[in-house]
Amino acid sequence: MSDVYIVGAGQVPVSKGGQVLGRDLAARAVHAALDDAELDNPDALYIGNMMSGLLSDQQQLGALVAQTASLRGVEAATVEAACASGAAAARVGYMAIASGLARAVVVAGVEKMTHAPRDKTTAALATASDWLHEGSRGESFLSLNARLMATYMSHYGLGTEVFAPFSVTAHDNACDNPNALFHKDVDLDTYLTSKEIIPPVKLYDASPVCDGAAAIVLCNADVARAAQRVGRPLVKIRASAVATDSVGLDHRRSLLRLDGVVQSSRRAFEQAGIGPSDVDLFELHDAYTIISVLSLEGAGFAAPGEGWRLGADGRIGRHGQVPIATMGGLKGRGHPVGATGVYQLVEAWLQLIGRAGAAQIPGVEIAMTQNLGGTGATVVTHLLTREA
Repeated sequence: MSDVYIVGAGQVPVSKGGQVLGRDLAARAVHAALDDAELDNPDALYIGNMMSGLLSDQQQLGALVAQTASLRGVEAATVEAACASGAAAARVGYMAIASGLARAVVVAGVEKMTHAPRDKTTAALATASDWLHEGSRGESFLSLNARLMATYMSHYGLGTEVFAPFSVTAHDNACDNPNALFHKDVDLDTYLTSKEIIPPVKLYDASPVCDGAAAIVLCNADVARAAQRVGRPLVKIRASAVATDSVGLDHRRSLLRLDGVVQSSRRAFEQAGIGPSDVDLFELHDAYTIISVLSLEGAGFAAPGEGWRLGADGRIGRHGQVPIATMGGLKGRGHPVGATGVYQLVEAWLQLIGRAGAAQIPGVEIAMTQNLGGTGATVVTHLLTREA
């Protein structure tokens, strides 16, 4: 297998209500990534997207973005894995390079959501549930995550206040990210007094509906060394792993852990030959605060029932033991569904090469990203390392 490197990245600011088409958002991110990598002839383009067909009546985004980005003729395809579509596309790009079938590829994630009526968007998101048993019976991802949160609180005898640090941290970190949707602090009182959307989920437990696109350039070692800029370290994808769980919650062995997170994390750590204690930051999938807690536990950063303590003890901030959502995460930066996994990789890469600006964590050498589809039915984990 060939080693796989990230040599360039691009992103557009996460937004709401803009008039720019999804294809154009993606093309802007692709151009920015290619310009950053100083590369103009990728072997392939892989697009992560979930809802273009449902909300914009547009499929074939691979070819469409290739056309819009003036990459006509390039190999292109769209990858769908619900909210994990972006990281799943990165996984496809990783395999193309690792297998030797390609020397350099572009991976982009894009989602355009805010132009559609809210009820249509909610219904489209619900197609990532087990439709027969959940979506068709009125379940939404708000209600499904409320169920996970209520189960956790009841089992461990906790109140909603234990989830507050995850929202507060995300919003605080987003203030230092010019591409984030939100640039406002959220304190404990704001969280506690925010309205309950579906009990026990509060407004500040949930990530927003928004638009965005991000892209990365992946390549093999030869291209990476040729493209390396003076003063910019190389970043290798040291592990790429995917695992699945039952799509519907009623088919899970337990609602107190995310088995897909457990297996995907374990596989990634085994590939890289490291463990949780070696990770300098964890860009987890904080679509809901309960998912942050369950992800920290499933990935091995905390014991079952103890993930919330990392927030309570201040260990998830940028200077903490396990920095999460370092540039705002899904809650603060925003969650443009199909783009989220690529935003995570862009942000981890920026941290590793020292270009995260005011959000920079000193001395980052190993970064972990994890993108979930649905309530953890698809889990894509990547481990990135900085090289000299």
